[in-house]
Amino acid sequence: MKEIKQVTVYCASSAKLADKYFDAAKRIGEVLVQHNVTVMYGGGAVGLMGKLADTVIENKGTIIGVMPSFMHQVEWQHKGINELILTEDMAARKKRFLQGTDALITLPGGCGTLEELMEAVTLKRLGVFIKPIIILNLDGFYDPLIEMLERCISEKFMREEHREIWTVIQQPEELIEAIKNAPEWDHSAINFAAV
Repeated sequence: MKEIKQVTVYCASSAKLADKYFDAAKRIGEVLVQHNVTVMYGGGAVGLMGKLADTVIENKGTIIGVMPSFMHQVEWQHKGINELILTEDMAARKKRFLQGTDALITLPGGCGTLEELMEAVTLKRLGVFIKPIIILNLDGFYDPLIEMLERCISEKFMREEHREIWTVIQQPEELIEAIKNAPEWDHSAINFAAV
């Protein structure tokens, strides 16, 4: 059984989203605190980032933000989190997200969230990052992306084995079991990264 001490959550900063997405971010925060899991996220104070942070803080959990300095300069950071790690740029931020984490979870999000997720998928394919990657497919939000990944496999841009890089869940309450039951992955994945 995988030990889960810290999870990185990729999530959006938009404040104009439907209530169901804020509810999902809240439920993710509650699940992680209930299981004594430290949360690492983008450090923001608004949107799903803000809801996640507020929830973890209200439930007396631990949450760490990772933010590039230029965002900090315009005061995008949440002021109530346990720790804020500043990075030189977005690339360093993404690298930091993967350090010391036991899993990644991706909530619905925009281009930044998608970019973070796809880089993690690529690094896992190469055996650089080997932890579970969980996609919260709330109300089918990620159906087009999952269909695209399946097409990559069916048209031989990726292997059948690469389907085990990610795990899709429909509800926040499935998160912990999904992490624990994610297929094993190791650094030898580099040996079958090519098709």
